[in-house]
Amino acid sequence: MAYGVTPDGFVLKGLDVILAESKARTRAALGADVDLSPTSPLGKILEVVAQEDAELWKRMEALYYGQFTATADGAALELLGDDAGLARHPARRAGTVALTLTGGVPGRTYVVPSATVLLGAGDPARAFATTAPVELTATAPARTVRVLAVDPGEDPVAPGTVDDVHPAHRAQYLADWPPAALVVTNPAPFDELVPEDDDAYRARIIALPRALWTVESVRQAALGVPDVIDARVSDPLGGIDVSQAYFGGFDFGGRTFSDERRVGEPYFAEVAVAHRGLRPWRTLAAPGSVTGVYELVEAAVERVRPIGVHVNIAEADHIDVAVRAEIVLAPGFDGPTVIGRIRARLTADIGRLRLGDDVLYARVMCALADQPGVDDVRRLHLRRCPPAFGRFGFGGVLYQLGTVEAAVGESLAMGPTEMAVFAADPALSSIEVVGR
Repeated sequence: MAYGVTPDGFVLKGLDVILAESKARTRAALGADVDLSPTSPLGKILEVVAQEDAELWKRMEALYYGQFTATADGAALELLGDDAGLARHPARRAGTVALTLTGGVPGRTYVVPSATVLLGAGDPARAFATTAPVELTATAPARTVRVLAVDPGEDPVAPGTVDDVHPAHRAQYLADWPPAALVVTNPAPFDELVPEDDDAYRARIIALPRALWTVESVRQAALGVPDVIDARVSDPLGGIDVSQAYFGGFDFGGRTFSDERRVGEPYFAEVAVAHRGLRPWRTLAAPGSVTGVYELVEAAVERVRPIGVHVNIAEADHIDVAVRAEIVLAPGFDGPTVIGRIRARLTADIGRLRLGDDVLYARVMCALADQPGVDDVRRLHLRRCPPAFGRFGFGGVLYQLGTVEAAVGESLAMGPTEMAVFAADPALSSIEVVGR
């Protein structure tokens, strides 16, 4: 078997192969009766040397795959980004805030949604977004939640300085709370710095345009905005994309860039933008002014769009996806623990999807079945939930008012401007542990 760089990539030589080859060479040099047992001095020396060689092979594998954008990570990925002229986004401050409910009505659950903007001290006030939904009740009025700075920056955050909800989000999410109220504070300083993760950085490098005035350049401009996950440009007539088959095939005196377009007639393309949800879609006014994703993408696209071409920016629909299934556990495994691992796996797997990617039944089945302790998965159904906050889809899949459950074996189709995310609300999924 060939090891090292091969036509199929880098083939790693494992510790067992290295040790076997070392013992074979030792027997050839010292005789077949030499003692190479694990307890012999010579056997121990060969094991130590083989382990060092195995680490060297791992290092060579990392160096090889560090040359390619699709497989590089960490510092190697940053070097590739520097070669392409694209730096990693600066880090952001992260920490934990305490949310306390006062005056809550017994029996009611008060929900602070994910991506609620909180304000910290400063002029202008610094903005932080919650990274998970929080449920508060009269019997459990206090919870903590992790928050992430909306804008990058390494300035420290002192204890007790994050103490309010942005007025726009208070009016949107907490309008029906009174007489209950929400008290916000950060009991400890924010010491954590969160850089842009490798997956997001790699996606931006891969999406770099190879030519000017193309769909790729507009998409890359949108992807360069912090918190933007993906973007899709609709340019059916080739007004931006000069690589279209009909570009160059017209009389430019009467048809410029697109089919049946008169000189001076404006051309409109559309770009759908999917974002992380920490930064609000539209700008929030002072206090604590936060520039929205829409305005940032608009400014970025303005710098690259051709003259006479106007780009309409629309927010992509983030579709919550849930599951209903029965799992059969092996003896000795805890059901809630296994379900927690399944939810984490689904969140990661579905989180890798991009705009228009379907949620494949086989992918979800693998996430459930490929867990320690799961002997069988029965009656798996995928659920498609309405878009968050009632946003209407404008892709190829019709908007629905309620949750739609697919049949066993059926995948969930996403429109070109829809992105699937695993539903954060545990109530939307039903994973039941059953016996044989």
